[in-house]
Amino acid sequence: MASSEKCLGKESSPPGPVPKERIRLYSMRFCPFAQRTRLVLHAKGIKHDTININLKDKPDWFLMKNPLGVVPVLETPGGQVIYESPITCDYLDDIYPEQKLLPGDPFEKAQQKMLLEHYSKVIPYFYKIPMMSRNGEDTSKVVDELKEKLIKLNENLAGKKYFGGDSITMVDYMIWPWFERIESLGLKHCMDGAPELKNWTERMLEDPSIKAIMFDSEMHKGFYKTYADGKPDYDYGL
Repeated sequence: MASSEKCLGKESSPPGPVPKERIRLYSMRFCPFAQRTRLVLHAKGIKHDTININLKDKPDWFLMKNPLGVVPVLETPGGQVIYESPITCDYLDDIYPEQKLLPGDPFEKAQQKMLLEHYSKVIPYFYKIPMMSRNGEDTSKVVDELKEKLIKLNENLAGKKYFGGDSITMVDYMIWPWFERIESLGLKHCMDGAPELKNWTERMLEDPSIKAIMFDSEMHKGFYKTYADGKPDYDYGL
């Protein structure tokens, strides 16, 4: 089996071996964590196949590859399996050293990883606030918390075009997916106090890899509605 845009569920047959000189990505079209890996694959020009998984009806053969049942997952022609988005992205940067995305300097690399650790505390707000709003709950406190965290993130862009400096690096691709969705989640106003972050999002939208694989806000809204209703349509828009 080569790439499969439509998601594969429990009754699907397992794909065959990964072709030589390629790598396989198990993904889901709307998953921001898997998008991280997709961006790195595209930015580095890595030949790959993509197989999308139904995360509500996971195939047993997929759970044998990753017992956690999450995407992204990479599989090599030799049958090696790598999962979790930061790990898959670091792996790709090591195995395919052309067009390195991580800094060569150990301290700069550590700085990116520390920033991502801080950012991991921001991500839950992109899910919590829309769900609270949908349930009719008061979101003012958590919205203020998100605004504060985005202002803090904004400080990391002082005097820089991107989080790593004058060009896009790994950390930018790792942060991006949630900002692609920020308008569809009704949270764009949370960046009002973060002008450098706003400028960064505009620059990122011009990146060829982001342009190649992103969805527009209407597509994200459509999928999110199915997700929030408890019946996610992973093939939405196909």
